[in-house]
Amino acid sequence: MSSSKAAGILTGVFESVGGYFLFLKETVVWIFRPPFDAKYVVNQMVEIGYKSIPVTAITLFFTGMVMALQIGNAMDAIIAGSSIFIGSAVTIAMFRELCPVLTALLLAGRVGSSIAAEIGTMKVTEQIDALRTLAANPVQYLSVPRFLACLVMTPALTVITDLVGVMGGGFIAYFSLGITLDKYIENITNYIRLADFITGLVKSFFFGIEIAVIACYQGFITEGGAEGVGKSTIQAVVKSSMVILISDYFLTYLIRFVE
Repeated sequence: MSSSKAAGILTGVFESVGGYFLFLKETVVWIFRPPFDAKYVVNQMVEIGYKSIPVTAITLFFTGMVMALQIGNAMDAIIAGSSIFIGSAVTIAMFRELCPVLTALLLAGRVGSSIAAEIGTMKVTEQIDALRTLAANPVQYLSVPRFLACLVMTPALTVITDLVGVMGGGFIAYFSLGITLDKYIENITNYIRLADFITGLVKSFFFGIEIAVIACYQGFITEGGAEGVGKSTIQAVVKSSMVILISDYFLTYLIRFVE
């Protein structure tokens, strides 16, 4: 690869990242400017959060079951009877990593694609231009409600999946590993710290921002009719999923210094 081509790719990456940050800044600015349509925000919270409960809850319930089965069998293989500590092992993994990350990835697929497709369709059909002619700011009307909804509902869904994931682990602990529920819960309360729970919430807060900004921005830059909408939808899911996984590492690294 020639140096000029590499420089062009690098420039494009920086321009893309800069575009996302500028869009985030504009969205945050318009949050504090009237008018504020609370009803539209609530509708988006229902669409993004409430309607995502089944897919996230089912996924994380079975993830908790798999974690308990795999870790419990491995612990017993090393030291017989050590699976009694499975409660804390599953809960720490679910609270700190699996629940926030998997919930965000599921939202990126379900919600991110929907947001990008909806706004992208409005862009190619010139409905966004129509909003401007009516003196309505498209960012305030389209991005702010979805941004606020993702900001609130991603941590809320993470709390739900935390509970569901631990329940899945308890299900396997009781029926497969022969651990009573009181022992399972006792092990959790003895070894889990509040920091384990807060860590996942902090991560989910940032993941919600990333999903909303990337999906909305991809919608706003859509070009090329129906084909362009499809490309924007794919880009929204792929980019938000990558950013979630990349930022998870850096957030984990930074949180270590706070604890």
